[in-house]
Amino acid sequence: MKCFLNEAILKRSALRFLLALRYQVGCDTINFSLILGGIKMKLSEYFEKKKGRGVIATADAKGNVGIAVYARPHVLDEKTLAFIMADRLMHKNLQSNPHAAYLFLESGDRYIGKRLYLTKVKEEKDSTLVDRIRRRESCPVYDKYGDKTRYLIYFHVDKVLPLIGAKK
Repeated sequence: MKCFLNEAILKRSALRFLLALRYQVGCDTINFSLILGGIKMKLSEYFEKKKGRGVIATADAKGNVGIAVYARPHVLDEKTLAFIMADRLMHKNLQSNPHAAYLFLESGDRYIGKRLYLTKVKEEKDSTLVDRIRRRESCPVYDKYGDKTRYLIYFHVDKVLPLIGAKK
């Protein structure tokens, strides 16, 4: 009897195995948040390859929360990333509280993505740098607020979790 297994079946089987193992041994044992299709992927590769929608949340010093739709981050290294921000609520909140959370939902009909817990480390007000690195196709807001001041906000990545799951 011949048995044919294609790559897609093997990847699904491996993913199911890792999911079962994750729940049996706990998230501390397996860094499941960066495993995709059996391959551990760096954040830089992940955000370069994956398409989807992002949402960032910040809070002011009093705990008043703000949420906004944001493009994929610019990954500088595996523990540092940056977002381009207008001088609006998200930027204002970060002046009094450096903590933020970013949720990324991959395109498609499944709930796959990442949750990033972030701490602001610095910011720059450099319009030439912002214009050079921004992704033209992913920022329709520029049509409406194109002439406004933009900031490049750098964050330390405190924690990365999958979109769904993970106990910590």
